[in-house]
Amino acid sequence: MVKIDFFDSTLRDGLHATNHRISEDNIEDYCQAMDYSGMHVIIIGHGNGLGASSLQVGISSLHEREMLKVARDNLEKTKLGVYMIPGFGTIKDNLITAIDCGVDIFAIGSHATEADTTRQHIQFLAAQGKEVYGVLMMYHMASTEKILEECQKMQDYGASGVVLMDSAGASTPELVKKTISTLYEGLNIKIGFHGHNNLGLAISNSYIAIQEGASIIDGTLRGFGAGAGNCQLEALVALLEKNEIKTSAKLYNMLDASELLMPEIMDKEMGIDPISIVSGMSGVFSAFKVPVLKAAKEFNVDPKDILIELGHRKVIGGQEDMIIEIAEKLANARVSDIDYYLESLL
Repeated sequence: MVKIDFFDSTLRDGLHATNHRISEDNIEDYCQAMDYSGMHVIIIGHGNGLGASSLQVGISSLHEREMLKVARDNLEKTKLGVYMIPGFGTIKDNLITAIDCGVDIFAIGSHATEADTTRQHIQFLAAQGKEVYGVLMMYHMASTEKILEECQKMQDYGASGVVLMDSAGASTPELVKKTISTLYEGLNIKIGFHGHNNLGLAISNSYIAIQEGASIIDGTLRGFGAGAGNCQLEALVALLEKNEIKTSAKLYNMLDASELLMPEIMDKEMGIDPISIVSGMSGVFSAFKVPVLKAAKEFNVDPKDILIELGHRKVIGGQEDMIIEIAEKLANARVSDIDYYLESLL
C-alpha cells in the first residue's frame, strides 16, 4: 500500500464556488459521511482560510468558530484541519481560537516567493506540538530553484511538509514532474500537491506528483472549488486503484458521499468553461473568476480580456481591487477607440 495522505478541502476550497455560503447541516452531514473514507484530514473554513471573511474576498455565511465546532463534533477517525494565510488571519485571533476548537492540522500559506511571512506562524504551531504544513500558492510564478529555497525555509521553521498549490490551474505535466522531483531530492519532509483543473489536468498532474514522490494530495469531492475546480479525489483514487496502487482511501465511501451529499452543497457542477481556460492559460488565481465576471458585466467588457491583463501584470490573491481598475480601463479604451473611428469618418 502506498502511503498517501489525502487532504480533503471540499469544505474549504469548495466554498469559493458558493460565495462562501454553507450551512451547519451541510458540514455535519459531510463530516459524518467522510469520517471513515480514509482521508487524513478534512479542512474546514472560508475559501481563503481563517480570518479571510471580508467584503474584499467574500463574507462567510457562518463564523469560522461555528464551522469548526460542528466539524469537530462530527469527526472521530479523521483529523480536523484549517488553512490560513498570514495577513488574513493572525496567531492571536485565529490560530489560538482554532486550537481551542480542537483543530488537529494547520496549513499556513503564502505566495510562492514569500515563505518568510509564515515563519512565526509555523514556529508557533510546531512549538505547540501541532501538525503543521507550509503551503506555497501560485508556485508556477517562480523558478523551481526558488520554490526549493522557499520550501527549505518552511522545513527549517518546523513544517511537517510542504504543499504546492497550483492556484491558477496553470501547471503543465512537465512543470509538475520537474518541481516535485526537485523537492523530493532536496527536502527531508513530506511533499504535497494541490491541483486546479483550469486546463483539464488536475487529476493527471496529481498522479504525476505521486509518481515523482509526493505523499500528500489535496483535493475535493466532485472537484468542488475555485475556477474550474480542483483535483477530484474520488476520480484520482479510482485511477490509482485501476493501476493497482492501493491507498487508505475507501473509494465506495467517497463515491456515496459524492453522489448523495455534493448536490446539496454545490450550486452547480464543476466544469472547464472558457473563462477557466483563459484563467489557467494566463496564470491567474482561480478564485478571481467570480469577481472578474462581475466586473466584466458592470463595465460591459470581455472577461477574457480582464484575465489576460491580470496575467500580464502577474496579479496575485489579495489584489482583487485591480480587477475593477482593469475593467474600467478596458471600457474607457473601447470608448476611445469608437470615438477615434467616428472622427476618422468625418
